[in-house]
Amino acid sequence: MVCKNNAILHLTAGICFFLSCSAVKHNKQMENKNDKFPVMEITTQYPDPFLDSLLKSYPQYFSELLKNREALNVQILYTQVNRDLNGNASLQHHRYNTNTNQYFYPASTVKLPIVLLALQKLNELKDLKIDRNSTMLTETAFSGQTPVYNDPTTKDGKPTVANYIKKILLVSDNDAYNRLYEFLGQDYINNEMHKKGYKDVQILHRLEIFLSEEENRNTNPVTFYDPGSRVLYHQPAQRNAATYAVRNDSIGKGYYRNGKLVQAPMDFSKKNRIGLEDLHKILIGLVFPDKVPANERFNITEDDRQFVLKYMSMYPTESTFPPYAADTIQYWPAYCKFLLFGKEKGKLPGNIRVFNKVGNAYGHLTDVAYVADFKNKVEFFVSAVIYCNSDGILNDDTYDYDSIGFPFMKNLGRVIYDHERIRNHKNRPDLSTLLFTYD
Repeated sequence: MVCKNNAILHLTAGICFFLSCSAVKHNKQMENKNDKFPVMEITTQYPDPFLDSLLKSYPQYFSELLKNREALNVQILYTQVNRDLNGNASLQHHRYNTNTNQYFYPASTVKLPIVLLALQKLNELKDLKIDRNSTMLTETAFSGQTPVYNDPTTKDGKPTVANYIKKILLVSDNDAYNRLYEFLGQDYINNEMHKKGYKDVQILHRLEIFLSEEENRNTNPVTFYDPGSRVLYHQPAQRNAATYAVRNDSIGKGYYRNGKLVQAPMDFSKKNRIGLEDLHKILIGLVFPDKVPANERFNITEDDRQFVLKYMSMYPTESTFPPYAADTIQYWPAYCKFLLFGKEKGKLPGNIRVFNKVGNAYGHLTDVAYVADFKNKVEFFVSAVIYCNSDGILNDDTYDYDSIGFPFMKNLGRVIYDHERIRNHKNRPDLSTLLFTYD
């Protein structure tokens, strides 16, 4: 890969990272004395001085985007990780244009809390000898529902929560999310999220399949079996009767419905909602559980936590079951790694792993990531969303992902990575606990 910028550092894996900016001084007003994840301020009018200065150092990448940040709904969260002599981490948060009142469609990023809630619910059922590898069959009991009796992507053909999670984290599989949504039930999902402090979250529907509000309130009966086909637990069909806060979320200036253009914003008030700040906090709590209050954590085991981190950082090309490695045309290494890599399809550097969850729908591109460079001892969190729909029309399959979204994600990740490479770290992290043996 040939890089045109004279200030580009060529890594051994053939990826170019940009080292042209000078270190940006920290603004004391943005430093957090308490490294627990804070309630973030809405900074739509006044961007974070630190990130604003950093992004302006690269006008070739961000000049037009920053001028149009409101129309593009650009939101960025960046968390620095600083270690003491004993390796204990403290966090310093920076944000750009974050606005909890500005709706964006979260798409597949809702799968991250669903994965953690599924493991939590299994942990609550552990006395029944159920775990993530137990066979889970899905039946039907309401219109729009479909059953699952086998899974050809597993080694033995048996559907499991573990394999659904792998599919979600490796390639963002929608059906896998739907099956965990059905196992959890709409009421459990939202009640648990609200109990943990994520008050604005509403996860209300399956993905990819278009069902009515009533059909999404109803979830399938599921049954768990042991290896000898003995029933361990049967969960009957469920219906969520709860009502949630009324919303007025809408996007765009028009949309297609049944092939006809409707000249009005598209109503998203009954669609899934979760903010970038909540997603960022959930990921921080997964990587550093002690940075989130106990009552806000997901009740999963350490083994579950390591399982999630492994498959968050694994590439599809490293997976035998599910058999994504057999189809590198459809599933390339950076298939779900927007930040740092965009849509690159070549080999990725062996020293870097990205622990993340992406979303991509209705013109919105989102990535929530923790980046670890094992060679250079660099780590940081960065989460971002951008709206890539210059014509303002939804459902027309004409979005600006390739021209605006993916380049933005790639450049943002690399600029922040570059800054982490050159900024002063008193103590470099020991990242060995995040080194996994992949399939």
